[in-house]
Amino acid sequence: MNVRSFSTLLGILLATLVSGCASLPNTTTEKIRDRNVEFALTKHDTIPIVFENGLGGRMEYWNKVIPKISSDTTTFLYNRPGYGRSDEVSTPRDGTHVVDELRSLLQSKGLNPPYLLVGHSLGGLYMQLFARRYPNQVSALILVDSTHPEQFKGKGAPDNWPSWFKVAFSLWTSKVEKDEMEYINQTGEAVLSLPSFTEKPVIILSASQPMKNKSELADYANDKRKDFMRLYPGSKQVWVDSGHAIPLEEPESVASAIREVLMSIEPNK
Repeated sequence: MNVRSFSTLLGILLATLVSGCASLPNTTTEKIRDRNVEFALTKHDTIPIVFENGLGGRMEYWNKVIPKISSDTTTFLYNRPGYGRSDEVSTPRDGTHVVDELRSLLQSKGLNPPYLLVGHSLGGLYMQLFARRYPNQVSALILVDSTHPEQFKGKGAPDNWPSWFKVAFSLWTSKVEKDEMEYINQTGEAVLSLPSFTEKPVIILSASQPMKNKSELADYANDKRKDFMRLYPGSKQVWVDSGHAIPLEEPESVASAIREVLMSIEPNK
């Protein structure tokens, strides 16, 4: 979850609860390498499109996007350990472990690289790390109002959150969410320690509605949105008329970005 503004913070928590009500087609839970993993997979003759959820978000968060693309593309969605029906794990919840667990899961399902990575919010931070650590295994990167690697430093640090939200976060979030938050700055530092992902398509979908918010914290968050063009030179940034929950509010923008990338890397499909 991205701290964009006070209202956005609360809204994403509520949206996550709502999004969990509807299941995705082809959802299943399998025992993979000694733990249960919940995922949804559609297979076609295209490169795999891999989705990563935000903090607290389950794979159902994409249920308005998937019907727009899954009839003729390979899509893979899953719940990270501790979410949905996926078992918890004992490893730290930093980006390095999340990325390596995802790669192992993809291999176990016979989904070979290169991948088109799509990540929302914290999932976008994980996908940035994936792309930078393994650039030869990634065809393209789509960031959906992604967490910035330094989102929770400086003015965005949890110490600067309003008191009421600190209480709400403490009461409403699960242990795994708290664990992921604990490692979020470490994950951001890991991203910035590696060369940028610039030789292949990068599309950055940024929520424009929070840009209208006027507060010190909102200004800081919006500056981070703008900074993605510096982090990924040559990328394409699209401002979406939406709040932070772009996959729920404007799913066509995500589907359109995926189609655009597929046309550029698989023009004859």
